[in-house]
Amino acid sequence: MMRLWRKRLSRGQGSTASIVVDGARKATGGRTKNRVVMTMAVFFGIYATIAGRLVYLGMLEPDEGGGPASRVTASRPDIVDRNGEVLATDIKTASLFAEPRRVVDADEVIEKLSTVLPDIDVEQTYKKLKSGTGFVWLKRQLTPKQQHDIMQLGLPGIGFRTEKRRFYPGGPTASHILGLTNIDNQGIAGMEKYIDDQGLADLQASGLAVAKDLKPVRLSIDLRVQHIVRDEIARAMEKYNAIAAGAVVLNVKTGEVLAMASVPDFDPNNPHNALDKDRLNRMSAGVYEMGSTIKTFTTAMALDSGKVNLNSTFDATKPITIGRQTIRDFHGKGRVLTVPEVFIYSSNIGSAREADVVGIEGHRDFLKRIGLLDRLQTELPEVARPTEPKVWKKVHSITISFGHGMSTTPLQTAVGTAALMNGGRLMNPTFLPRTEEEAMAASRQVVNARTSEDMRYLYRLNAEKGSGRRAEVPGYRVGGKTGTAEKVVNGRYAPNVRFNAFLAAFPMDDPQYVVLSIVDEPKPEKPGMSATAGLNAAPVVANIIRRSASFLGVKPDFSHETQATLVSYD
Repeated sequence: MMRLWRKRLSRGQGSTASIVVDGARKATGGRTKNRVVMTMAVFFGIYATIAGRLVYLGMLEPDEGGGPASRVTASRPDIVDRNGEVLATDIKTASLFAEPRRVVDADEVIEKLSTVLPDIDVEQTYKKLKSGTGFVWLKRQLTPKQQHDIMQLGLPGIGFRTEKRRFYPGGPTASHILGLTNIDNQGIAGMEKYIDDQGLADLQASGLAVAKDLKPVRLSIDLRVQHIVRDEIARAMEKYNAIAAGAVVLNVKTGEVLAMASVPDFDPNNPHNALDKDRLNRMSAGVYEMGSTIKTFTTAMALDSGKVNLNSTFDATKPITIGRQTIRDFHGKGRVLTVPEVFIYSSNIGSAREADVVGIEGHRDFLKRIGLLDRLQTELPEVARPTEPKVWKKVHSITISFGHGMSTTPLQTAVGTAALMNGGRLMNPTFLPRTEEEAMAASRQVVNARTSEDMRYLYRLNAEKGSGRRAEVPGYRVGGKTGTAEKVVNGRYAPNVRFNAFLAAFPMDDPQYVVLSIVDEPKPEKPGMSATAGLNAAPVVANIIRRSASFLGVKPDFSHETQATLVSYD
């Protein structure tokens, strides 16, 4: 019995052990299977990540140098003129980099690179090559020849990376309008900066500034007229031995700037001297006493007040003395003058009396209303703020009436004049295309239509019988006003140091454009001659109109070539 019980017990134990072993094997097999699945999932995730990264990199532009990752210049949209002509575009260029960890001999690299890049900073380059980092720039934006010559050196640890560089086909033609980009293709001046400020910089930062998705930015500029304007002011600067010159062509119906230039200027493709103070954009970033061109606004103010009409008269028989100031006429008539005579003879005394009729407060209010005292609102970032007396007194009102004591920019002088020519609507100038309907919606009435009509008459009269005769262009009915301002030297007005301007509009029966030219410190063309605005600034305007009118869509009309007559207003 005992043996049988032990035998059964022994068989029972064996069966239990067998069950335990089988269970263990099954458990182990399950865990192994889970591990395999998990391992496969991990490897699948890794390879999926790698594949995704490869797809992303494959969508990027190829790196010709095969160098390590680094900051790449972002794309910019083309800039074109109103007719689609390219003013600025991106081109590809090679930049030189080094991988210091792979450089064998830094001294040898510098020695050989110096044969191709003689201006390389030896000390700084040596520090970069010995830094032990993975990537350093050595020279951005190489020429094709420089890239070829460096490749021939066969230097280990040296490579090239394709970047984008801004190219301006016209060189300096529209440099002050277009502006500049920095080494990373970011706008830092002019319309280039404006484009960045409108959202391009954010697109670049987020990596969404893809070249194929960027539409060209169209400007209001007409490249043909822009070329003419720059050519004429460059000639004037040389002809009259001036320190600077400038001009602007403005559409009086829309406020569009068709052309604007200031010389000396710079080449945006090689802007090494762009920040020199003499290369300032004098048309929008410089403020000047605009001389007798300001009499345009003084006369308009008097007419618009309702206290004066074209038949009104002012006593200009003798100078005006106020405090220590004595106001005289340059070519005085010594008699009572009508309003048209005050204008065409450019009488300082008559202008002072016109301002006196309106009063000090009314005078300042008018100049502010017509935009001469506030900073101009436009797309171009480089715009200066006008200057005026902190407290206006009678002496200030009198001197400002003929252009002394207040400084403003030539561009906003042209803008204010456009309002006097177009029926009285003041509109901010724009460097972008704009329709007449859009311009009218954004404009405001600053003088009445009768004042505008009177000023058109006076402008034409002055071109026929006054100081604007040298701006006449047969067939185009030009009208205008000269301005010869003495500049302040050592705290005093210097009679032989002038800032000259001529302010014109055409065609005067229905003005379409205002043209303003400036010539800074001109010298007499010939010994014994004067250097007033009628002799230098006015011919510049005439040449611009003669050469550009057909491009601007203004046809000559010789049926209007009749002399203006004084109109009686009862």
